[in-house]
Amino acid sequence: MLEVFPVEQDGQRLIAFRDPAGYVDQIAVVPVGLLDLVSLFDGEHSIAQMREILRARHGEAPSAEQIGHLVRSLDEAGFLAGERFEARRRRIEEAFRRSEVRPAAHAGGAYAGDRAALAAQIDGFFSGPAGPGSPRDRATAGAALPLRGLIAPHIDFHRGGPTYAWAYRELLERADADLFVILGTCHAGMADPFAVTLKPYATPLGDVPVDREFHEELRRRYGHNLLASEAAHRNEHSIEFQAVMLRHLLGARREFTILPVLASYLHEAVWRRGDPEGDRRVPAFVDALLSTMAASPRKVCLIAGVDLAHVGPRFGDAERNTAASLDAVATADCSMLEAVTAGDPTAFYAAVARDGDARRICGLSPIYTFLRTLPGVEGRLVQYRQWPDPDGAVTFCAAAFP
Repeated sequence: MLEVFPVEQDGQRLIAFRDPAGYVDQIAVVPVGLLDLVSLFDGEHSIAQMREILRARHGEAPSAEQIGHLVRSLDEAGFLAGERFEARRRRIEEAFRRSEVRPAAHAGGAYAGDRAALAAQIDGFFSGPAGPGSPRDRATAGAALPLRGLIAPHIDFHRGGPTYAWAYRELLERADADLFVILGTCHAGMADPFAVTLKPYATPLGDVPVDREFHEELRRRYGHNLLASEAAHRNEHSIEFQAVMLRHLLGARREFTILPVLASYLHEAVWRRGDPEGDRRVPAFVDALLSTMAASPRKVCLIAGVDLAHVGPRFGDAERNTAASLDAVATADCSMLEAVTAGDPTAFYAAVARDGDARRICGLSPIYTFLRTLPGVEGRLVQYRQWPDPDGAVTFCAAAFP
C-alpha cells in the first residue's frame, strides 16, 4: 500500500508516492498529468491498452517508449508489485528475522540519534516553555490513583515533544508498573489484526527488553500466532517512540519490560460500516489480554501510542487547512475524546464511523483495543494539541487512566 500526496516544486504541482512500510526508502514524484497513466499500472493493462485508454480520455497519449521507461523506473525503485518487489521484500524481511534486536529505525530522523543529544532532547520537552516541568517523586505526588493506562502521541519528537512530556509525567508520578503493554498503530496495514515481536527494541539509550513469558501466556489464551505479521514492526514508529521515552525516563529508576503490539483492523470496519469486532480475533485478543493481565504477577500498565486527525491536501483533502477548519477539527476531536475518556469503546467507534472517518484518525485500532482492555475505566484528558500545517495538519493528545 502506497501513500499518495501532492507536493509543489519550483511552482509545479506534482504527485508523490511513499511506501509507509519502508521497503522503499525513497519518494517517487511524477507530474499531476501522469497520475491518470500511473493509475493504470495495475497489472491488467498492456502498454498498448494504456495508450488507447489515454487517447480516448484526453485525445493524446505518451509514446510506448515513454510509458515503458516510466514503468521500468518505478519497478526498479520498488514501487510496482511484481517479482522485483517481492525479491526486495523477502531480502529485507529476512534481514529483520536474522536481527537479534528490532533496530532503532527512526533514530537520527524523527528524534536525535546520539545518546547524549537524545537525553537532552527529551529532558527539554519537560523543561521547555510548553512542557509540564519536572515530575514529582511518586512518594510525594499525592493521593492520586495509580495509573492503569496512558494515551501518548506517536508524532515526530520535534513536533509533539512537550505533549510526550505531559503524558509521561503522569506515568512517572503515578505508575509503579514493571511491564508495559504498548498498543501501536500499524500505518502500513497488515494481514493480521494484531502483531507482536519478541525482539528487544533497540534505542540510542540502550535496548528495551520484551516480556517473553507474558507473550507466551497471551498467545496460549489467544490461540492465534501473534508473530505471523511480526515484520510490520520493522519500520513502524508508533511503538518505537514509546520505547525511547520509557528507556530514558525509567531506565535508571527500575527494571521493566514491554510487550509491543501493533494493531490494524478498525479502519476496515469503518469503511464497510460494519461491526468493529466482526473479525472474531479482535474480541478473542481482548479477552486473552484481560485474562493474561489478571493472572500475571507483574504490575501491568497499558500504553496506546497514537495520533488523531490527519487533514489537508497531503492526506487527500481538496482544500488547505485554515484556522477556521482546524477549529472545526478540534471541536470534532474533543467530542470524540469525550467518549475515549469516558472509557466507552462503542461511543468512540460511533464518533469516528459517523462521518466515515473523515478526519483520518490513525489511532483507531489501538485506542479501541485500549478501551476494551480497560473496561469501565474512565480517564482524564491531560493535553490536546495540533501541528497546524496548512497542507497536512496532525492532531494528538495525552490522556491518563487510573
